[in-house]
Amino acid sequence: MTRYDRRTWLLAACLSALAGFVDAVGFLKLGGFFVSFMSGNTTRLGVGLFNHGRDAAIAAGLLGLFVAGVVLGASVGRLADPDRRPALLALMAMLLGTAAGAAMAGADRIAVVLMAVAMGSENAMFERDGEIHIGLTYMTGTLVKMGQRIAAACFGGDRLGWLPYALLWTGLALGACAGAAIYPLLGLHALWIAAGVSAILAIVTLAARREARAA
Repeated sequence: MTRYDRRTWLLAACLSALAGFVDAVGFLKLGGFFVSFMSGNTTRLGVGLFNHGRDAAIAAGLLGLFVAGVVLGASVGRLADPDRRPALLALMAMLLGTAAGAAMAGADRIAVVLMAVAMGSENAMFERDGEIHIGLTYMTGTLVKMGQRIAAACFGGDRLGWLPYALLWTGLALGACAGAAIYPLLGLHALWIAAGVSAILAIVTLAARREARAA
């Protein structure tokens, strides 16, 4: 993460906030399941297998949909390279906008399916050589790296090396707060906000890409 410039840090933080927003909306809709945090769903799957079969089935379904989203995102990213980021943001806008439309039509299950796929696809945003260099929808590894950088700073290393990881976590936390605040007012219609943000980011990143090419 520390190898990226400030624009990339800001984009990553915005995308983490978007993930937190959508995950909070999904969590409240599903009553304790996640559309982006698959570690939590894995725990729900394990517990559900021995206590509540329906919970296990929901968790397993969300896990499968998320992986399908990762496959979709990675495929789109490969096809669109070097315009990976605008293409993936446009994909997310389409998926989240369709999810919002499905919710308006009363098809909440379809909306949840598309939310999980969208969150999976987001993780291909910072893929390089087949590896994800910045995780956007999960923070355990990010917090570990932040702690490592803080320890390094205490021993004379980069004093601000921990900051990008703190920025990512803060983005996710603030996005989750926003989703939790807005869901009681709008329900799944809050996904229109997420779709709009994705579309704006797609336009901004595409313009930045064209500017870089022209320079």
